[in-house]
Amino acid sequence: MMHDVDYDAWASYIDSFLRECKSKTVLDCACGTGNITLRLAQLGYAMTGSDLSEEMLFIAQEKARALGRCIPFVQQDMRKLRLHKPVDAIVCACDGVNYLRGKSDLSAFLRAAWQALKPGGLLVFDLSSVYKLAHILSDKQYFEDNDDYTYLWYNSYDPAARDCELTLSVFAREGEVYRRYDEVQVQHAFTQGEIETALLACGFVDIRAYAAFTSEAPGAETERVQFVCRKEGGNG
Repeated sequence: MMHDVDYDAWASYIDSFLRECKSKTVLDCACGTGNITLRLAQLGYAMTGSDLSEEMLFIAQEKARALGRCIPFVQQDMRKLRLHKPVDAIVCACDGVNYLRGKSDLSAFLRAAWQALKPGGLLVFDLSSVYKLAHILSDKQYFEDNDDYTYLWYNSYDPAARDCELTLSVFAREGEVYRRYDEVQVQHAFTQGEIETALLACGFVDIRAYAAFTSEAPGAETERVQFVCRKEGGNG
């Protein structure tokens, strides 16, 4: 269902930030099935992947083995990250932060990331903007029909809560029949100001925001915002 995402370009964009501080050890938080993790590993980083979903981590591990990569994948809540030793950088791509349900969850994640980073380490993450969730995805219905699966996807946005509810029904082929799976996801729309305030409160410095995949500042109709910041200390 993510076949239209250019993960090579996404990993290259993240790499452009990681190279700023010569990062070597990197945690991919909310890594899903490892599409970014594996590409960053191929670019030379010592990767660890973490996610809340055991099923996604199993798939990520299978992908790594198929490529001959030895990458640890650990099941963790991003609000409660615990690593054996600090890393040079933490990345979180493709809406991981949007699944945090409000300011308290956001602060918990940022505090945990702070603790997991070496002094001078980078935190690099993106999120879908308020504009995207409220105006692009809101009250839209999508579908795709393939031989192996069909899905129906409907979104509804609550402007008061700034929550976008994504309701999916997937019909996946299993032998000669299709099995239906229903799922509801909720993404929260954080403003750029809320993110920057929370980062400052946790002690991050050199906070930058970009319209994703560019070096330009976000605009009123930017759909994805990329944040880059640093834990104070070290050589940068």
